[in-house]
Amino acid sequence: MVALRSFSALMLATTLISFSGAHMALAAQPVPQVGTAQITAVAHPYAAPEDAPQAVENAFAEARKTGRKVLIDFGANWCPDCRVLAGVLDHPAVAPWVQENFVVVSVNVDHFNKNMDIARKYGVTIKAIPVALIVTPEGKVLNADATLELGDARSMSAQAVVDKLAEWSNRT
Repeated sequence: MVALRSFSALMLATTLISFSGAHMALAAQPVPQVGTAQITAVAHPYAAPEDAPQAVENAFAEARKTGRKVLIDFGANWCPDCRVLAGVLDHPAVAPWVQENFVVVSVNVDHFNKNMDIARKYGVTIKAIPVALIVTPEGKVLNADATLELGDARSMSAQAVVDKLAEWSNRT
């Protein structure tokens, strides 16, 4: 009887530990700590402007399936701040966190003459780039008050960019 109780207690403890471990594995990754990591600008992070409408539609379909938010990055390949922002998102210490939390879609606005309708759909008028929007799978913009805060990505630390994305992502 004592052996049976000990075995039952051991099984319960093992089950709780296993459940706890599984739960820990499913928990969101903490915000990456990249500090002053050197960022390499991405040469051409934006596809052709005409690809954007389908890419945005696909991003929202993926977000609805996975429950992640959509990070819409409006910019252009000629824009140094846009290329640096893309470099932060692609940094090896940041990319896994970004992929876990967001479906990223880059929207090429060319010379402010393409895809402005996509921005307007989310209540944004683009006057400078990059513009980063964090949007729920249902279409609610979580950072409508701060769309240009990453606009000077070249002078921001990678950590400041990541922290801002995390802040916006935690909004409801």
